[in-house]
Amino acid sequence: MRHELKIDDRTLSYLDFGGPGRPLLALHGGMSEGFAFAGLAEALGDAWRVIAPDQRGHGDSDRAADYTRAGYVSDAVALLDHLGLDAPVALLGYSLGGLNAVHLAAAHPHRISALIDVDAAVEINPAGNEWMAFLQGMRYTAPTREELLAAAGPVGSQIVAQALRPLPDGGWRLPFHPQDMLDSVEACRGDHWAAWLGSECPALLIHGTRSASLPQEQADAMVSRRPGTTYAPLDGDHFVPFTDPEGFHGAIGKFLATL
Repeated sequence: MRHELKIDDRTLSYLDFGGPGRPLLALHGGMSEGFAFAGLAEALGDAWRVIAPDQRGHGDSDRAADYTRAGYVSDAVALLDHLGLDAPVALLGYSLGGLNAVHLAAAHPHRISALIDVDAAVEINPAGNEWMAFLQGMRYTAPTREELLAAAGPVGSQIVAQALRPLPDGGWRLPFHPQDMLDSVEACRGDHWAAWLGSECPALLIHGTRSASLPQEQADAMVSRRPGTTYAPLDGDHFVPFTDPEGFHGAIGKFLATL
């Protein structure tokens, strides 16, 4: 069920899939939304209550003034407070959400009982030109759905085709503003080893072994350098949660069953 809370003058929208199970906070990747975890919530069943926000600037959540780690993390903490989840919760994040989850676990270790990082690297240097061109070529709004998809290009349209939002006065918008995503990409740049090593809870690294975002050498180092980290390789690229949902859900379920 979809809910929302106010953070200052912004709306943060989130999905609470409900159920009697232990809470699992799930943070989606860039250009995505909380609904991306609907299949995971179904796969986990009653054992886990999946709570998946549309992170700032994504989905039904309002745009924000910045897209720094501190901003993303503060939204997640506000959501935990809003839900009254004072006891530690399990935390999952994919890609952009994975980096946010790593920083959340490091900054608030008493609130996190387990960490699942899905193909999020800790040494990030975006390729820049190709990524920039992809986002800069997208339109935020258009009079018709067809025009918006055409402007997104073949790759962009695959990402947003099922997630476009109708505007109140007619027309359509993307589920994110391209400039916000560019700002998010830039804010991810840098060395995040301190955050990855800054929590001590059990952790799982799910890795697409052909991922261009997380090289094998870095994935191996992340596992070896952080005590209590389990490694789950999946044969796929960075988008393995969507190309191999069965393997993705299975790896998460197996790890959560050990807690």
